[in-house]
Amino acid sequence: MKNLSDASSGTSSAGPPAAVAAAAVAAVKRQWELDALRGLMLVLMTLTHLPTRWASPLSQPLGFVSAAEGFVFLSAFMAAKVYTAKQRREGDAALARGFHGRALKIWLVQAALLFFLFTVIALLGLLHDQPAVKDLLSFYLERPLVAFVAGLMLIYNPPLLDILPLYILFMLASPLLLLAGARRGWTLVLAGSVLLWLAAQWDFGTHLYEAAARWARIPVPARETGAFELLGWQFLWVVGLWLGARAGRGLPLAPAFPRGVVAAAWGVALVCFAWRHAAGQVPWPSAADAASALPAAVNAAFDKWHLGPLRLLNLAALVVLVLHHGPALAARMPRPRALELLGRASLPVFCAHLVLVLLALAYLGAAREGRSWWVDNAVLAVSFAVLFVVALASDAIDRHAARVKARLKARRELRRRARSLSAGGRR
Repeated sequence: MKNLSDASSGTSSAGPPAAVAAAAVAAVKRQWELDALRGLMLVLMTLTHLPTRWASPLSQPLGFVSAAEGFVFLSAFMAAKVYTAKQRREGDAALARGFHGRALKIWLVQAALLFFLFTVIALLGLLHDQPAVKDLLSFYLERPLVAFVAGLMLIYNPPLLDILPLYILFMLASPLLLLAGARRGWTLVLAGSVLLWLAAQWDFGTHLYEAAARWARIPVPARETGAFELLGWQFLWVVGLWLGARAGRGLPLAPAFPRGVVAAAWGVALVCFAWRHAAGQVPWPSAADAASALPAAVNAAFDKWHLGPLRLLNLAALVVLVLHHGPALAARMPRPRALELLGRASLPVFCAHLVLVLLALAYLGAAREGRSWWVDNAVLAVSFAVLFVVALASDAIDRHAARVKARLKARRELRRRARSLSAGGRR
């Protein structure tokens, strides 16, 4: 069967295999800039989640955009880029195997984190009588068996552990989306994604879950399914898939932006940057006390969990600036090796940061002003030291696994050639 990716890009399946393989390898070549960006997102997430005095001022440092948006977008982009290139070499089945295997790996990681949360952290939180931990685990403490089973089914998603289930669902849907984009074009896929995002702004996903929960008698309230609105955040993932698929085929990500677009992006980015650092994490902090409906509407438009429209505009402005200025900046700046290392080991580092955050909450509780500066700074220093050790260990394991895989592949090739020569000799 002709590969769908070849058909959609106008490449004949009868072309030279070596040329096709070389093009695919070139398209999927690892870019240190992307690893460094993911490493930066991990640093920002760690600073935000650790319960120190630095969490609030360093959260959303570039405007009303958090590290989560950048991490989700980059993850979708890199996964689509890698597996699209693999599809061009090995066919459509390889695309599905890659995404489904990754989804299974993340599910196993999520299960391990849930077990750690429900045992070690729950015990420490109760022994130290930490309100932060008891609030985080309120549903589990009320109904432990239901919470454990629902957690493994990705229905119950406690705070801090609610983003990996999002990744799993997106990973499972990605092969269908990529194949649909290759077969019918991305216009319909992106249009459908926009409609789902619009529905999320009116809590359609929550209403749908509540109706399904009543019908199926699921005893998990909607508020315990996770803070991220699935139908809103899928739009960010789908856009990342679209651009990653283009990169996997060796196509340009975007045309050269006109000066007016770049100037508008700078304007939006600077306004949001100044606004965020003047007002704080919430664009209109006094919205609850205001007589007008405008403050609440502005806050909703910047809402993180629904991925509000003004928040998307802020993110789009930053993406335009990165695409426009990034290549020139990357050519001049020294390579941030530490961020690259963290970005290459993104999943182990992300999991390690969650473990550290949960331990800090269990022992120290939530951030508070009266705590010593030395304690907060020590928490940050120890945490980042641990993350770099995890990244180094993961990198070493990956390099060793790659060498073992290369040796096994070489041995299989030698045996194949020996069998071929033996068969030729008998003839």
